[in-house]
Amino acid sequence: MRKLLPLIGNRHGGGRSALTCRYRCGDACFHEVPNTSDNEYAGDVIARTLSRRNVMRAAAVVTVAGAGATSVVLAGNSTPANATPAPDAQAAAAGADGLGARGLRFKPVAPNTADQVTVPEGYAQNVVIKWGDPILKGAPGFNPDKQTAAAQAGQFGYNNDFLSLLPLGGDYERQQLLVANHEYTDENLMFKAYDPANPTREQVEIAWAAHGLSVVVVQEDHRSGKLTAVTRHQLNRRLTATSEFRMTGPAAGGNLLKTSVDPSGTKVLGTLNNCAGGTTPWGTTLHGEENFNQYFANAGKVTDPAAAARLKRYGMTTGESERKWERFDKRFDVAQEPNEANRFGWVVELDPYDPNSVPRKRTALGRFKHEAAQPRLTEDGRPVIYMGDDERFDYFYKFVSSKRMKKGKSRADKEHNLTLLDEGTLYVAKLTGDSPADQIDGSGKYPSDGQFDGTGVWIPLATGTTSHVPGMTAEEVYVFTRQAADKVGATKMDRPEDVEPSPRTGRVYVALTNNSKRGTAGQPGADEANPRNANKHGQILELAESFDDPAGDAFAWRLFLVAGDPNDPATYFAGFPKDKVSPISCPDNVAFDPHGNLWISTDGNQLGSHDGLFGVATAGPQRGELKQFLTVPRGAETCGPLIQDKRVLVSVQHPGEIDGASVEKPQSVWPDGPGKMVRPAVVSVWRKDNRNIGV
Repeated sequence: MRKLLPLIGNRHGGGRSALTCRYRCGDACFHEVPNTSDNEYAGDVIARTLSRRNVMRAAAVVTVAGAGATSVVLAGNSTPANATPAPDAQAAAAGADGLGARGLRFKPVAPNTADQVTVPEGYAQNVVIKWGDPILKGAPGFNPDKQTAAAQAGQFGYNNDFLSLLPLGGDYERQQLLVANHEYTDENLMFKAYDPANPTREQVEIAWAAHGLSVVVVQEDHRSGKLTAVTRHQLNRRLTATSEFRMTGPAAGGNLLKTSVDPSGTKVLGTLNNCAGGTTPWGTTLHGEENFNQYFANAGKVTDPAAAARLKRYGMTTGESERKWERFDKRFDVAQEPNEANRFGWVVELDPYDPNSVPRKRTALGRFKHEAAQPRLTEDGRPVIYMGDDERFDYFYKFVSSKRMKKGKSRADKEHNLTLLDEGTLYVAKLTGDSPADQIDGSGKYPSDGQFDGTGVWIPLATGTTSHVPGMTAEEVYVFTRQAADKVGATKMDRPEDVEPSPRTGRVYVALTNNSKRGTAGQPGADEANPRNANKHGQILELAESFDDPAGDAFAWRLFLVAGDPNDPATYFAGFPKDKVSPISCPDNVAFDPHGNLWISTDGNQLGSHDGLFGVATAGPQRGELKQFLTVPRGAETCGPLIQDKRVLVSVQHPGEIDGASVEKPQSVWPDGPGKMVRPAVVSVWRKDNRNIGV
């Protein structure tokens, strides 16, 4: 019998500057919402997509979720969301030893606007690697006055985001392999006297080389958590916007992926706008291509109505692109190369241990603005990948492989595991609340059962070469996944970004960053999973599937955290006393520590403080205890959190990216001080007494 997991209890996209919106996502906030579908779920969709057996599974989850209402004491939280805990409950929540949740025993950093990385008392930090630091043999040191594309191709890229640390083992006990995404470039902060209307070829080619991925060996100091980059190591690698990548899976080689340069439809140059990602149990890393649409120009010149509608659904630029890359390579002009844009928006799989391997874009995982791709395994060893589409009113997905992972170390086992993400079923989520619609009024007021919660189903979109969406081929489903999800009535969410399953419980946590358009004229209003109109602070959703069968198609869900000022009655911290938590706004990337706590980095804080990194307990008497661990400098965003026993790593992305900033007029002096170029970087934090983090 399957065991169901119990559920426990602006204008520029938040606090972002106009400069960040311009270069990071192509001013998405100013454009029409791409999802204009009227996809309210209907009974005939259920009939087409779910068998009677599956509907009964969903009913079983409904029963469990219903039992989790306020009449039943839930593990870790028996207090309704809209109630004030009694004093004895507050004392219990504080922990018997008064220290708080294990892994979070540090004095919280106060909200602040300091132009530095601020860490708790008793902790130290260092910059591990910065934009422009050489990592390949022959690469020169960073010199902004003599920068070239060739130099940048051998140096650490710009705007680091997702981070992964992988063991080397053997004789390299104190070395690890650091893998980093490079999301986007801000040419205003990279080049002196930059003219955005007339970039030079050299500037464009430097930007191409600053995108992509970096692999670099790092050395651990045995007395602390300090890490330093091992420059010019044989495993170090740079992948850029012009490196070779391979298309794999059911859509590879199809007509929708063929171009004049690549009639095979299997070979593509580059990866763009890599945001969050994941690390697989078989030793590879996954990288989500997010706001790829902004790099392509002239969608307004496409006259075919069907093609124009597809481009519009992905938010393609109608005229010139911001960076003007189409002037130097026709592949960025959709009027000349209509299929080139279809070759971006995928999850990329990289083997960091093999510097000669060709990374693969996995078409079976669908094409959209990928924010994350974090796997877990079923009981029989099949990978399940959870993914968010970072757009207002778009969806979150999962992929279930049809193949089992092999645990061996042979070349054959490795080659087998590198095919796991090419065969399986792609699903999209449909959530249903369990409260009457008239109790969800958009204010954030809780319904009568004291929880925003309910049930859901995973709607299949395609399996291999078989489409489950009427009117679309399987190739169309994979390449135009948003339209497929529209057709089957998926739930429109408030920007689903990073999605992470807990390695301890299997519960899945979805960061919903914000959605200022929710409830505005012509846009969907609040629902139980997205309960606030004009939502500027965001929320985190907790999803529970069968513990031993995450490949199932039914789940229960609950809002774990509703972000914002704790003094706002619409906020919620899993029932933990709100006078004992740090304020948080705009959750973005999420990760787990060795104790099962969820760590949350923010993007666009709307509460007047700089963005930061927070830890929150997900279980036990401290469930919902949220504490701020660090803040980042002026204009920066916190990305790529990685929490180990002895250290915390973060990517400090786009420091100094404040309106009016330029190389000549910097708005931050981080990390090297006055008179130096502002540079994105990776930071390591550790305890000065060399003990584990937060214990």
